[in-house]
Parts: sequence; C-alpha cells; structure tokens
Amino acid sequence: MTASRGSSRPAAPTALARLGGVIRLAHPFPTLLNGSITAAVCLVAGGGGAVALRLGLAMIALQASIGSVNDVVDAARDAGHKPGKPIPAGLVGPSAARFVAVAGLLLGIGLSAPSGAATVAVAIAGASCGYAYDLRLKGTALSWAPFAIGVPLLPVYAWLGATGGLPASFAVLVPVAGIAGAGLAIANGLADVERDREAGVASVAVRLGPAVAWRIHAILQATVAGIATVALGPLGGRGAAVIVAWVAALGLLVAVMAARGGSPARRERAWEAEALAIGSLAAAWVAALTVG
Repeated sequence: MTASRGSSRPAAPTALARLGGVIRLAHPFPTLLNGSITAAVCLVAGGGGAVALRLGLAMIALQASIGSVNDVVDAARDAGHKPGKPIPAGLVGPSAARFVAVAGLLLGIGLSAPSGAATVAVAIAGASCGYAYDLRLKGTALSWAPFAIGVPLLPVYAWLGATGGLPASFAVLVPVAGIAGAGLAIANGLADVERDREAGVASVAVRLGPAVAWRIHAILQATVAGIATVALGPLGGRGAAVIVAWVAALGLLVAVMAARGGSPARRERAWEAEALAIGSLAAAWVAALTVG
C-alpha cells in the first residue's frame, strides 16, 4: 500500500500577482515621482497639458527601464536577502524583466523625440546614469555620482522638452540639484546599510559608517535648502510658489532628521520623504521664478 504524496511545488502566481510584480519591478515610488515632477516642470515652463503628459510618461518609461535593470542585476543577491522582490519571488522572470527594460527605454526615447534631438540626448544621458549605477557603480565609492548627475538632468529634460531652451536661473538650479542628488544617494544607502553589510556590498553608507554618512548627507541637504530658499530673493522669486518652496525646504530638513538612526523601514520612509521634498522644491522653485 503506497501513501499518497502531496505536491511540494508552490502554487503558480496568479495573473494579478504577476501584474503586481511587474509594477514593483519598475520601482513605482521613484518612477511615478520623477514622472510627476517632469510633468509639473513642463506645465510651469508653459509646455501645455499634452506635452507635460507626453514627457511625464516618457520619464516614467525611462525610470521603469532603469528599475528593471536594477532588479535583473540584483536578482541573485536579492534571492538571499530580499526574497520577496519580483524576480526571486517568481512573479517576473529575468527575460520578462529584460523586455520591460528594453521596452521602457525605447518608449521613453520615442516619446521624447517630438521635443527634438537635444531632449532625446538628455533622456539618453539620464538613462545612462541609471544604468551606470545599476551595472557598475552601485556598491562602490562612486555610487553617489549617478544621482548627482541624474537628478539635475530631470528639470533640464522637462524644461528643454517643453520650450527648446533653458532659462538663466538653471545656472543655480543645476548645481544645487546635483548636491541634492548626492545627498539622496547617501540617504538611499542609509536605508539599506544593514542588508548591504550582510550581503558584502560596500555602499557609500557602509564605507563611511552610518553616523558619518548621515552627517555628510545632512550637510548636503541643508546646503540645498539654504541655497534654494536664499537665492529666490535675488533672482526675483514671487507669488505663492515661494511659500511652497520654503515649505518644501523645511520638509526636506525634517526628512533628513528622520533618517538619523531608527529602523530600516523608518530610514526608507525618510529617504522617500527627502525625494518628495526635493522634487516639490524644484518644481516650486522654477515656478516662483517664472509664474507671476
């Protein structure tokens, strides 16, 4: 008499679960945030709703491509340290993730093309920063560099795509955004410092140590908040957008304080709050200088 044996194979993911995996593969928080900031800056620049929607979707596609490459590269490490992520969880296969990455890049470039060659070039440069981080610079002493270069390219892409040129105020906005990007990179590392140590990933936060990394990141973001708000007066900032910029700068400083210590979940929420505050500050800043 033989005993019946139940199947040890886990149930196949449902179609809804797979769809959720694809959405998570695209890293929805930064992807949607960057798309929203792009659309907002386009509107401030006077590009109109159709242009703002097109370039916002283009940025979402490009960011989804970058996020997908990130998860493909990290799949083996994630299997041991983040098994719930889409690829190790079996919700998305590596080949499907690569397809999302290629399709996102092509869609992003295609949607950028009506705004001209310069806008396409900025789109490619921004995507290249993301791929450089995913493929080579993550976990190195230069992991901050793609953020410091890529974050300023976001408002440049949006304004250039909407108008075909850039205002003089971007001579201040671009370097300040670069400082903000470097600070965000360190905050991102602080959120994952324990997991990175365990996995042997020498992120900037691991190399510096959490205390030193937090202090450097705090100095960078305090510099951003200070320059952005102080510069509005001499540059002729006006209207309600000035108040929004000040509130966003204050929110940035609050988020920086929240990133000091605490649980990894708290530090990740603080990093998200910093990203949201910086995006809001950038949009309000350009609005204060251009909208009467």
